[in-house]
Amino acid sequence: MQTLNLGILAHVDAGKTSLTERLLFAAGVIDELGSVDDGSTRTDTLDLERRRGITIKSAVVSFTLRGRTVNLIDTPGHPDFIAEVERVLGVLDGAVLVISAVEGVQAQTVVLARTLHRLRIPTLIFVNKIDRGGAREDGVLAEIAARISPAIVPMSRVTAIGTKTAATEEQVDWLRLADHDDEVLTALVDDVSPALRVREKVHPVYFGSAITGAGIDQLIGGITTLLPAARRAKHPSGTVFKVDRGPAGEKIAYLRMFGGSLRVRDTVGADRVTGLEVFADGTTRPAGEIRAGQIGTVRGLTKIKIGDPIGVRPEAARQAQFAPPSLETAVLASRRGDLHAALADLAEQDPLINLRQDDERHEVYVSLYGEVQKEVIQATLAERYGLQVTFRETTTLHIERPAGVGEAVEFNKVDPNPFLATVGLRISPAPKPGVEFGLGVELGSMPLAFFTAVEQSVRETLRQGLHGWPVPDCRVVMTHSGYSARQSHAHGVFDKSMSSTGADFRNVTPLVVMAALHRAGTVVLEPVHAFRAEVPADCVPAVLPLLARLRAIPLSTGPAGIDGEIPAAMVHQLQRRLPALTRGEGVLDSAFDHYAPVRGPAPSRDRTGPDPLDRKEYLLRVVRRAGAREAS
Repeated sequence: MQTLNLGILAHVDAGKTSLTERLLFAAGVIDELGSVDDGSTRTDTLDLERRRGITIKSAVVSFTLRGRTVNLIDTPGHPDFIAEVERVLGVLDGAVLVISAVEGVQAQTVVLARTLHRLRIPTLIFVNKIDRGGAREDGVLAEIAARISPAIVPMSRVTAIGTKTAATEEQVDWLRLADHDDEVLTALVDDVSPALRVREKVHPVYFGSAITGAGIDQLIGGITTLLPAARRAKHPSGTVFKVDRGPAGEKIAYLRMFGGSLRVRDTVGADRVTGLEVFADGTTRPAGEIRAGQIGTVRGLTKIKIGDPIGVRPEAARQAQFAPPSLETAVLASRRGDLHAALADLAEQDPLINLRQDDERHEVYVSLYGEVQKEVIQATLAERYGLQVTFRETTTLHIERPAGVGEAVEFNKVDPNPFLATVGLRISPAPKPGVEFGLGVELGSMPLAFFTAVEQSVRETLRQGLHGWPVPDCRVVMTHSGYSARQSHAHGVFDKSMSSTGADFRNVTPLVVMAALHRAGTVVLEPVHAFRAEVPADCVPAVLPLLARLRAIPLSTGPAGIDGEIPAAMVHQLQRRLPALTRGEGVLDSAFDHYAPVRGPAPSRDRTGPDPLDRKEYLLRVVRRAGAREAS
């Protein structure tokens, strides 16, 4: 039986979880439809999800649809939990993007659609809520064509839209598809019935209602016939896309296998698999192995992290690369030790929290996507760990990027370098997102562990650039390397003072990184959101001056409102002040779009830990810290 790993994605409140519930009902997994409002849906299992009526964590459920096994992954729709969506996209074979027939294409919808297109994930579009007042058909199709892709194929038409009796009739617009697909055009000219194959640039559009069930049969037909089944890789390979903790605190890894299989008692690194479960028939069941195409959970892997491969790194796995969090806050609690341990657990499940500790101020910082995420962290710490926490004011998280190319080197046994290591680095702007580390020296010029220590130290040091902000995008090339071979006294005792260790490379690298970065220079950038402000036409003149004061740039103004760009730091103020200028009718929708250079003086962030920009202070703290470790 073919397997399809399917993601359901949407802007919050578009009806994504309700659609998941309807598909489970159609497959016979549940006998009664659950309700998001009542907190009775199958995939929202956290108490917090049920209370808030939103999806916070991705959830997997497996069932059979028309002879095909579907592993369905329900993802969060709220922008604050986009990181959870990012991790899921890497394991999908296809997706359904849900859009509300009332609200239409929203900011988060565009973000998701762009990412699905970039990752070349075949995608169906489901326009939900045709039974709601204000539902639109042609208007929504026009929005999809303008804001997502013109290559859409309406697969149905709606009757009695906007009423409880709304229904759909199958109608495939092959001529519209032919405008974008030469293969279909050729088939039409040759009078051959064309077979639709979903590609990353062509999106069949279905209308329906997850609540009433209208149009669901047609959508199921699309899922089972148009989306591609899981392909099997040649070599044993899999990807961990989620990490959780069991009742006893044990680590549980969620795994998609692309090729081969993983069995109980197999070793992964230094760990041994102690238990496996696969998703099947609406639940999980113990299994002796997880095979290619399947999704399951793994126990026993104590060191596994999100994104880690099992076996060979899968070629089919995709990297979503959503924007990192753009906000930061300090978390305060009376029991600081317990707080750090609890936040470390949460960071394990969500690495983009970017836990940052300031030992001098005794404060712990976390990165955030928004205020809702902060409230969820607060509730989770209280319910799961018994910690009552407060937060400092949320601040905007800027980034730095190299302005040019800079090089620096520290030589082994050459003053003023006190460490037994030679490290030279060249830092330049990144050709693509992320920190790219490469070697300009021979790999055999020193032990591999020393190269690893340098790379790890480079990535850690770049968490704080010249102005204290992260440097997430740059190219780093190691230009010089050298070490002191292992030395022993006559009686065979290893002498650290004569021989290079990994600590030498970890300690000297920050000095080289910051010297190279200083020579390259950096530009500080702030996050910018794309926004749509739906306002009455007669209120637009009152809103435009506010946008100017908030440094927002209107890009277009029309009957639907104002589209534009606004610094992330100003979004909350716009949300707060918009209702007063629009008789309470204004609605703001925004999502991260890009980074832009800060206008005016570059803001700085207080540094944490030893500061490699201050050589004397850095060496005093690092040498003192190393001495304390040896003494203990």
